[in-house]
Amino acid sequence: MFGFLKKKRGTADEAGTAAPPPESAAADVDVAAAEPVAEIPAEPAAEPVAAAAEPVPAPKRSWSERLKAGLARTRQQLGGGLASLFGRRRIDEDLLEELEATLLMADCGVEATQHLLGELRTRWKRDRLETADQLQQTLADALHAIIAPLEQPLEVSGHSPYIIMIAGVNGSGKTTSIGKLAKYFQAQGKSVLLAAGDTFRAAAREQLMTWGERNNVTVVAQEGGDAAAVIFDAINAARARKVDVVLADTAGRLPTQLHLMDEIAKVKRVIAKAEPGGPHEVMLVLDANIGQNALAQVQAFDKAIGVTGLVVTKLDGTAKGGVLAAIARQCPKPLRFIGVGEGIDDLQPFRAREFVDALFEPAPGTARSGTEAGGRA
Repeated sequence: MFGFLKKKRGTADEAGTAAPPPESAAADVDVAAAEPVAEIPAEPAAEPVAAAAEPVPAPKRSWSERLKAGLARTRQQLGGGLASLFGRRRIDEDLLEELEATLLMADCGVEATQHLLGELRTRWKRDRLETADQLQQTLADALHAIIAPLEQPLEVSGHSPYIIMIAGVNGSGKTTSIGKLAKYFQAQGKSVLLAAGDTFRAAAREQLMTWGERNNVTVVAQEGGDAAAVIFDAINAARARKVDVVLADTAGRLPTQLHLMDEIAKVKRVIAKAEPGGPHEVMLVLDANIGQNALAQVQAFDKAIGVTGLVVTKLDGTAKGGVLAAIARQCPKPLRFIGVGEGIDDLQPFRAREFVDALFEPAPGTARSGTEAGGRA
């Protein structure tokens, strides 16, 4: 379906897609940059590839419903999790100890758990809370207060092209997230170009090309070679075509592999040479299933490349949503998006209140809050 347009990096084609690279970039771009870069153009808009390839549930659940379903494991953990603790039971120290264990098992981390329990004990005594139903609303409010500062929507209108560099460990969901982000920005009326900077894994390039086909988005790719060179060419192409957003994939790497962290730092330097001020967003993709290891990843990648935003994926797996509280308390970074499924629309901007409401969704017949239960919370 796709034809390959071969071009040398640094030469302008008939469409004016690439300007000669500045000489200052030569020090950071590998020799492999001279290899032809394949540019996979978007399919004509008349061919609705995405509509045919993406199964549509009938009826389709709303994002709120999908989020509640995705966080079901958090609510149900420890033989019922939070839901098993909250009912008509009275508040006592035994209940608070059980709640402490539940929060720790929910990946909230020690610091966030201690903070939450401190807030609960204060409200318990100050407001004379009596039932666990009242305590549940108090906990929900305290958790919202912790994670609310993470809610900072990504605004991409300040630069053209707006360059988003995507990083993360192997298996975190980087490439899939890029495909979903492309769809999200298109829905906002933005034009998008994908840079297949994961040149170490052939399957990553093919996967990104598939997402490009689904979303009718051009993909700049190269077999093997230097990731920085591919992204450099993609930025030049985006500038020539006045593309709004560039999503640059990078190879997955463990933060303990220092030479690989040096390589991703090089990619960031080359982006800055291709577009002064870029990248405008350094987005780290985290797999929610890794729990407290997410904290170490944020710290390591932030040290290497200066993380400016997070995407937390796979909250519908074996993950416990409390990891967001741990991140907020120990290494806060703007949480741009969360994912709860494999569908193309299952990655959405993070909204703290929406997340907390889904996390504390009551069982049928259970009062929603202390106020509804006749309390003073």
